[in-house]
Parts: sequence; C-alpha cells; structure tokens
Amino acid sequence: MATDAWEQEKSEGVRRRLLAWYDRSRRDLPWRRTKDSYAIWVSEVMLQQTRVAAVIDRYQSFVQRFPTLVALAHAPEQEVLALWSGLGYYRRARMLHKAAQFAASHLKGKLPATATELRLLPGIGAYTAAAIASIAHGEQVAVVDGNVERVLCRLEGWKAGRRSSRTPQLSGKIERLAAQLVSPVRPGDWNQALMELGAILCLPLNPQCDVCPLVSDCKTRGEHQTTPRPPMKTREAGYALALRTVRASGRQVLLEQRSATQTVMPGLWELPSLADAAVPEDELCMTVRHAIMQVNYRVSVRSVAEAEVVTLTVVGGERRWVSLDEAEQMALTGLARKVLIRAHLLAAKIHHTIAQEPEEDVV
Repeated sequence: MATDAWEQEKSEGVRRRLLAWYDRSRRDLPWRRTKDSYAIWVSEVMLQQTRVAAVIDRYQSFVQRFPTLVALAHAPEQEVLALWSGLGYYRRARMLHKAAQFAASHLKGKLPATATELRLLPGIGAYTAAAIASIAHGEQVAVVDGNVERVLCRLEGWKAGRRSSRTPQLSGKIERLAAQLVSPVRPGDWNQALMELGAILCLPLNPQCDVCPLVSDCKTRGEHQTTPRPPMKTREAGYALALRTVRASGRQVLLEQRSATQTVMPGLWELPSLADAAVPEDELCMTVRHAIMQVNYRVSVRSVAEAEVVTLTVVGGERRWVSLDEAEQMALTGLARKVLIRAHLLAAKIHHTIAQEPEEDVV
C-alpha cells in the first residue's frame, strides 16, 4: 500500500474493522489476561509452530512452576525440559532458559521493554521481540508470523511461496506493509488480531471469506497460490518397552538418555531402540505413528523382559531403570511419553495434556 490520502484512509478502515472483530471474537486465552512481559514471552515461545490447544495446559503448568523469570533462570535444565516434554522443538525451551539466565545475571531479572533491546537476548528473534514489546509495553512494532504473512499476501493479491524459497523483494513488501498497518493506539491488540484472523478465518485451505471482516479490502478472496510442501518421508522404527518390579519402588521402566551431541532432542530420555525394528506380530505391544520434522515414523513397540534387554536392543546412551513416578517428572521425548501413556503407565493428569499435543516432536 502507498501512503497517499486514499491509502491512509484504507489503512484506518482495515484497522477499525479488524480490531472491532477481535474485540467481539477473540479467544479467551490465559496469556491474554496479563501484561506481564515474562508470561507473554513464555506463551509466544510455546506457540511457535505448535497448536494453541496443545499449549494452554502446558503454559499454565509452566508459569505455575516458574512464576517469574528468576525462578526459571534458577531451575535445572532437565526440569525445564520435563515441563516442555511433548511440545516439541526443544531448542525453544533451552534458549528460553538461557535467556532467562542471562536476564537474571545481567538485567536484574527483568526483560527489556523495546523490541530492539529484546533482540539482544539469546534466542529472541524479531517475531518474539515484537510480540513482547507490542503486547506488554505498547510499542508500535509489527509482529510477522506465518498467519500474518498469509493475511497480508491475500489482502494485496501477492503470490506467496514457502519461506525458504521466498524472494527478498516479497519479504520486504510484507515487512513494510505489516509495519504500516500497525495500530498506533492498540499495537498489541492489532498484532494479536492479525494473527488471530489467520488462525481462525484466513486459513491456508478453505478460508472463511464470507465472515472475514477484511473481505471488502481483500484482492484474493480465497486461497492464494503457494509452493506445495515437499512430501513427507516414511520410515520404520522400533523401541523396547522394558518393565520390572522392584519391592522398594514398585514398577520401573528402562529409559535411555540421548547424547548431548545429538542434533535432535539432545539430553532427553527415550525408550531403548530395538536392534531390529521388524517386530513379529505375536510379540508386538503396539504401533504408534509419530512425525519428526519431515519424516513420518511407523513405530513398533515390543515388550522386552529385563533378561532380554542386552540382546534385543542397541545402546545409544546412558540407561536407567526409573520408577513410573519419576518417569512422569523426567524430560521425556514426545514419543516416549506417548508410548507410556498408551500403555497406561503414566498418570491421567499427564494424559489430559498430551492428548491435545501435535504429532510433530522436533527440535
């Protein structure tokens, strides 16, 4: 959009209609009931590439356990990862923890108020910095995520490919339009409204244009041309579910910690890998579908007796027999937690949260 009088009038109309829609229709989410920059930061990091339904319970548990930035900074990393387990993209949790430690050590336990200063913290990029600064402190700065990009491209009729193949010219146009449209009066609400529109109405497929508050300004009015996603790969994997009973602690499960040098989920605990992923039908405990990045795994789980562990599994890291109560509190991979839940080995309160989580479990 240009900045002449007509376009300025159009911008004001778009702001007015979208904010009116947001005031009527916005979802009542726990992080929208606060202006605390720490709580908003946690929610924004959790929401990156993760469904809202999967985040709600986990967010509430996380801020209850770590109510302040300083509390998070002083917590052991394994405890932080345990509360993150199942949300995926575990690097987010590690960087959140590191940034909290940095702020506790160098910034008196407080987050900066501006997007420019926030970007100086480890792991805080342009999107997260703008979200915190606009929502918590009212800074007039644009938040640009995938939902916002889709809405703006449809408004202007731009053909948008995948981010990895997008031209710098198109990215620049999106950034400039986003910056121009930010409400000077309600920047935080505006950014949330634009993201909300993309999440609820302006969907990637079958957008609900008939009820969209911006349909009169939209040049696309429907799905816009995008680059198709690369096809998912399919692979087989096998894991051992090894249980034993110890008089002092009851039932125990054998877990293995992924090496700290692993590029995917380093330091998390998982079930031991089977030497042979092809499990005979009569020895199969369960099968689980699980996606990690661009790979769909068909996972075969086999019950393995303690005496058979050495011969049927491949050692990939430190192993421990742990009680089921302890396993609940550990930093498990999403797949390990999913298997233990389906085997009815973890508590129902954990099942309530995990049942809403996405299949994807990536760093």
